[in-house]
Amino acid sequence: MPILENFENEYSSDQLQRVNEALQNGKFMQVRTMLNELPAADVAHFLESTPPKERDILWRLINTEREGQVLQFLDDEIRNEYAVKMEPAELAAATRDLEIDDQADILGDLPDEMVQEVLASMRVQDRHRIEHVLSYSEDTAGGLMNTNAVTVRPEVTIEVVMRYIRMKGELSKTTDCIYVVDTDDKFIGSVSLSSLLTSQPEQTIDEVLDHEIQPIPISLPDDEVAKLFERRDLISAPVVDENGKLVGRITIDDVVDVIIEDADHSLMSMAGLDENDDTFAPVYTSAKRRAVWLGINLITVMVAVSVIGVFEETIKIVTALAILQPIVPSMGGIAGTQTLTLVIRGLSVGHISSNNFRWLMMKELGVSVLNGILWAIVVGLCVYLWFNFIQYSVYAPQLSFIIAGAMIINLIVGATVGAMLPMIMTKMNIDPALSGGVVLTTVTDMVGFFSFLGLATLFFM
Repeated sequence: MPILENFENEYSSDQLQRVNEALQNGKFMQVRTMLNELPAADVAHFLESTPPKERDILWRLINTEREGQVLQFLDDEIRNEYAVKMEPAELAAATRDLEIDDQADILGDLPDEMVQEVLASMRVQDRHRIEHVLSYSEDTAGGLMNTNAVTVRPEVTIEVVMRYIRMKGELSKTTDCIYVVDTDDKFIGSVSLSSLLTSQPEQTIDEVLDHEIQPIPISLPDDEVAKLFERRDLISAPVVDENGKLVGRITIDDVVDVIIEDADHSLMSMAGLDENDDTFAPVYTSAKRRAVWLGINLITVMVAVSVIGVFEETIKIVTALAILQPIVPSMGGIAGTQTLTLVIRGLSVGHISSNNFRWLMMKELGVSVLNGILWAIVVGLCVYLWFNFIQYSVYAPQLSFIIAGAMIINLIVGATVGAMLPMIMTKMNIDPALSGGVVLTTVTDMVGFFSFLGLATLFFM
């Protein structure tokens, strides 16, 4: 796999370089040819990897009939930028051949007025299907599903079903099974395409029916849908409403998108950024978005620094404290971040619940105590040797004990807060990935400074 990934990365980079060289040389016809010979996903990747000015040129060089295919693969921010510039009828025509769920994704982030105009330009049947999907939140099974599901009754024969499929002419490329429903459209089970091909034509669907397939409730959050697909190795899954009626299906390509979006969200949120932020967004736009997070961080730093001011007199007496004081908050912050990250991941994949959190908490406390003792000994010894033999100070023994004690305290506090924060924030409907790191850093900085300088005050004042 690493060899294949390296090959794909190098191949993609080489393609992008050739497109950019042709663009810089003004060879627009050559660029047009290259773009329209590439898969739509690669074209979208090129657009996302290009600064705004060149990106606009590339977009205009894409054939009109391919615009919808490219739009479905673009990040939300860039996709909306181009979609809103299109006429409603033009956007409806560009997205006509896309899957219903992909059409709904494109329309879902557009202004309501434009959405209504685009829907009015569509065929009645398509409009009703998209409106049905749009009626559900995009982060639920209903928002992910595609309403184009092949359904049959249990009493029909396989020969009849095969004839029906041939009459349809073409199935979605993600179709791996057909769904069986009763006369009220309530879900009964599914039949894989492989079973249809290998069973006798005169057999009924009921004879080869798989009853073990569990349908997904339409209101299930998308991250829970992703967990079900991962746990059950699903390629597709039926979606049912509150009455058990089949309303659509979810396919693995949409679940992969959810997994990638969740991973991007967790990574970007730790820096106060949105997962859909354009890498090549204008300077002013990026600066405005980041300024808020920098302001929040400044406030938390000022709070932590205020703790130092309380011990100003102690620092005046032993100036060596000013040199050593960053060590304890830093170590506590790292230990806390390790626990915080572990717990956030455990919550996201469903490993942690109220049943096992107590055990996890005790385990993390044990880890923090062992690491606290280990690094307290190491740092305390280093401080003693440094201030006793290299930078001579009569306070060397006291300094080594102070920093060792503060280290143990802050590592324990960091692990405790790192474990508790995600659970508390989740119950308060706050994303721990977004603000957990800031809160944790503030706490470990304050406790680190307070424990170190507080112990120093007890020794020297």
